[in-house]
Amino acid sequence: MFPIDKFKDIETPFYYYDKKVLNDTLDSIKAELSKHPEYHLHYAIKANANIDVLREIQRAGFGVDAVSGGEIQRALDAGFDASKIVYAGVGKADWEINLGLDAGIFCFNVESLEELHIINELAVAKQKTAKVCFRINPNVGAHTHANITTGLAENKFGIAMDDMETAVKAAMELSNIEFIGLHFHIGSQILEMGDFEALCIRINELQERLEEQGITVKNLNVGGGLGIAYDDPDGKPIPDFKKYFDTYANNMKLRSGQQMHFELGRAVVGQMGSLITRVLYVKQAQVKQFAIVDAGMSDLIRPALYDAHHMIQNLTSTEPVETYDVVGPICESSDVFGKGESLPKCHRGDLIALRSAGAYGEIMACQYNCRKLPKAYLM
Repeated sequence: MFPIDKFKDIETPFYYYDKKVLNDTLDSIKAELSKHPEYHLHYAIKANANIDVLREIQRAGFGVDAVSGGEIQRALDAGFDASKIVYAGVGKADWEINLGLDAGIFCFNVESLEELHIINELAVAKQKTAKVCFRINPNVGAHTHANITTGLAENKFGIAMDDMETAVKAAMELSNIEFIGLHFHIGSQILEMGDFEALCIRINELQERLEEQGITVKNLNVGGGLGIAYDDPDGKPIPDFKKYFDTYANNMKLRSGQQMHFELGRAVVGQMGSLITRVLYVKQAQVKQFAIVDAGMSDLIRPALYDAHHMIQNLTSTEPVETYDVVGPICESSDVFGKGESLPKCHRGDLIALRSAGAYGEIMACQYNCRKLPKAYLM
């Protein structure tokens, strides 16, 4: 799987993106979407905005879910059709809204009445009409980390269900706003289909409420959230997209002509990527030994931020297994990738792979400790 010969001349740490895994994943998604002509995928660009990766996704025919003006611009630079771009976010700046209006994006996923009125004012100034979906907070929990749960009433995202009708009616009264649908997103790294079933039930209820007042919904955007198998990247390189889309097909009561939109990110790119790092030192301590590598939390922050674990592999040693804490060079005690890891005996210079790092890896890298940003290679 890993082209080790090519790695030898590349400065570590770096991200390796497996082009075959990416394209196999895209093909799997397309195969499932072909069964549902009313389904549309907008790749959540926040997961990975590498330009080479984006061009592969664009060639597959998908759209983009953006959460900033920078992401809208990156999508346009990668060749995505503006009419397939949806734009969400609780704090859209004026310049970001104007960028979306000028580009002619598919819609703004609006998260407050205040935002709605600002979008209308800016659209009036440009003599344009802004298409909007309202992001409704469905108060549906997800079995995932608290930091990536977004659908509870206590979260900052979306408009409360009790305010839904008020928001829709307000949009219909504004001169330069076109209400085209509802948007939802309950969280990330969700593996239990029951969470998505609960979302479907809630959306069905909300639709009925609107229809009682004569309001029809053209588009339903259910967000993303499908997780990946961090503990088994080789055995499960592609998520079960059939099960995921079938969950919605079996539980969502779509109306005639109604369109469904999905915003998958991690599930699209997570398993294609690995952070490749090199062992600097093997340090023997009184109670354990450390494999100190040249990648740190500045390159892959998920373990420090979410207490996440990525499978760790020694790519260049075939010696008997020993136990290590794999740590980075950052001046923080939280700069730890794994404790008690069983790895073939490590030596200075060994190449180590941190797997399932295609999502929220490179894109979240920073320059803490004045470190260089890692480069990335699609092969």
